[in-house]
Amino acid sequence: MKFLVIVGDGMADYPMDQLEKRTVLQYADTPGFDRLASEGELGLARTIPDQLPPGSDTANLSVMGYDPLRYYTGRSPFEAASLGVELSPDDVSFRCNLVTLSPEGSYADKSMKDYCAGEISNEEAEILIEEVKKKLGNDEIEFFCGFNYRHLMVWHGAPEDWKLTPPHDISGKKIAEHLPGGSGSAKVRAMMERSFEILADHPVNRKRVEKGLNPANSIWIWGDGKKPLLPPFEEKYGLKGSVISAVDLVKGIGLFAGLKLIQVEGATGNIDTNYSGKAEAAVEALKKGDDFVYLHIEAPDECSHRFETENKIKAIEMIDSLVVRRIRADLEQEGIDHSILLITDHATPLSLGTHTRDPVPFAIYRSSNPINKPARTFDEDCAAKTGLFLGEGYLLMDRFIKQE
Repeated sequence: MKFLVIVGDGMADYPMDQLEKRTVLQYADTPGFDRLASEGELGLARTIPDQLPPGSDTANLSVMGYDPLRYYTGRSPFEAASLGVELSPDDVSFRCNLVTLSPEGSYADKSMKDYCAGEISNEEAEILIEEVKKKLGNDEIEFFCGFNYRHLMVWHGAPEDWKLTPPHDISGKKIAEHLPGGSGSAKVRAMMERSFEILADHPVNRKRVEKGLNPANSIWIWGDGKKPLLPPFEEKYGLKGSVISAVDLVKGIGLFAGLKLIQVEGATGNIDTNYSGKAEAAVEALKKGDDFVYLHIEAPDECSHRFETENKIKAIEMIDSLVVRRIRADLEQEGIDHSILLITDHATPLSLGTHTRDPVPFAIYRSSNPINKPARTFDEDCAAKTGLFLGEGYLLMDRFIKQE
């Protein structure tokens, strides 16, 4: 038996008037999703404990079978692992976004105009982060270039009491009430203010403004954490496997779990990602000896953060047609006995533009034991009506693999 998890990040949503009071999962054309729901188990899982913030970090830990209340130490250590940055026990790592702040007034008077600086390119971002390193980095605080707008800061011997806000949670809002808090916050705030002075008039940003693009005119520090310890996935479940994702966070969780990373050319984490390439890579991995593949697709979540309803629907439909349907067809053609878990890690409602802790739908299909529930569809309402509910989402992996 081969096991495949397909995660559509942030697909779950709320009913919307513009969609005839349906959610995007109900509105989108997803025959592949619905076939899994009608031929397998369908239910809801709570992937984010009430005690923890709703995010892709806690949610994907849970989906991968790790209790966030036991293993979660913060978001950025997973991203550090993906970037090859080794953390010592006294290090605190932080996510360092390149963002676009509005130009008016003092730093605290500004608003979060764009949490991803217009999806700044890797080439542009590397130049800007190198400038930040040169002007703000030192023996105590280091900056590391990541991907796109997502970067890393490591503070050796940092305090651990932080109150930090993800920038995608405050799109369009004044930043004053969301600036870093905690015993080390004065130093971090000063660095953020200084970064605006360094970046706002940088040649890279002048060119971006000339092209009508948002400038990456500030860093934004959030997602603090210390190095976690996860028991190996193979030790927990007796399966060797891989992770396919464009997102450093998910790749980092996989690395801490002892899974291999599969790089897919053209995988971006956005709506233009290489869906077919990810599907092909997943099937090839299973054919060549992997027992388990965790396939993560970020696009629906990014669309929600930007309030892009049509693009979120499009992203979901492409996951259905280019990933789910293609993978099933390929595995069936190869005669490979398989189980598929389709899930959205958390909800990211378009009306809010940020994550929530609402339970999310999941479907478990087993090629060796299909069922027949033709009226089922893969969406929040239909999943709720089955009555199957897992209050501790990290137990879903046990149910999936151990077939409980």
